[in-house]
Amino acid sequence: MKRLASIVCLRWWILVSLSLLAGSAWAGPCTSTAAACTDWITVAGGPWRVLVYGTASPHARNEGITRALIMVHGQNRDADNYFRHALAGAFLANALEDTLVLAPRFASNSGAECRDTLAPDELNWNCLQAPEGWRVGGPALDNDKIAAFDVLDEILRRLARKEVFPNLRTIVVAGHSGGGQFVQRYELTNQVHERLGVAITYVVANPSSYAYLDGLRPTPSAVPSDIAAASPGYIPPPPAKPPAPFVPFSDARNCTAYDVWPYGLKNRTGYIARLTDDELKKQLVSRPTTYLLGELDILPLYGFDSSCSAGAQGPTRLARGLAYGRYVNEMHGARHNVLVVPACGHSARCMFTADPALAVIFPKQ
Repeated sequence: MKRLASIVCLRWWILVSLSLLAGSAWAGPCTSTAAACTDWITVAGGPWRVLVYGTASPHARNEGITRALIMVHGQNRDADNYFRHALAGAFLANALEDTLVLAPRFASNSGAECRDTLAPDELNWNCLQAPEGWRVGGPALDNDKIAAFDVLDEILRRLARKEVFPNLRTIVVAGHSGGGQFVQRYELTNQVHERLGVAITYVVANPSSYAYLDGLRPTPSAVPSDIAAASPGYIPPPPAKPPAPFVPFSDARNCTAYDVWPYGLKNRTGYIARLTDDELKKQLVSRPTTYLLGELDILPLYGFDSSCSAGAQGPTRLARGLAYGRYVNEMHGARHNVLVVPACGHSARCMFTADPALAVIFPKQ
């Protein structure tokens, strides 16, 4: 029996090898981070471009693709690892065959902390937590007329081409940590959502901060009392009369940037300033969004934003996400979903492969 099995395996290997030598296309998805699974997206008519990892080419006609997942990496710009996270989720959701998974890279060679190797004409971004960084839609360093959000606009427009993906019905734009900051603000500000003819949903996972629409900020009452969302340690007892969930920020005099972009809508420039405050509020309310929050993401680790502007939104990533979901729903009439993933901390792999998250990232069609 062992000899027979060996012969069968050898014959299979020979057939596959002959097929490849003959130039036959492999029908399955590309599931490696090798160069064979990468492509380039040109932006603003070229030659400027960004690298993307993908299970299939975003340029070649593919009738088998019915959904797409765009996965935005975190602050380390490790699109290859985020491509792996998305692949793991797609495998568990049995979605590899009909889902185009793309993971763009916002490369940075902008200082001592950021030394990515750039290909010719590859766009270069500010990698720091700054109003002009890639995480909040800032401009490229080598062409300030191209914003990081322009890259997503271009990817979405390419995916929506019926001559390339005639059966594509839904696109999910997801990001974790720094990528979650990117997706939340892109969902708020982009102008392509309603123009593509394809349903788009957004998944915002464990960001350090959010863009608020006004001067209100959460109090401890904004977080459900049955969820331990504060940092570990002493927690004072609740006051006899709990405050309202959202009140005007009480420390605005000392924390003057709390309502300045990217934490609020003031002082917006470039891509972010193309719409009025009211137009942005309407977009935020109307666009389907899920805030994916780790039950254990309560430690100030992995690039946690400890500024007073972010601290005004809550003490931990979990608290900030719970409060923001309630804020947009109760104060602005949105119908966004808030999903707490059990037993996950600040881990993209844990978040995007957890059973509760799979239905959000790979929705049924």
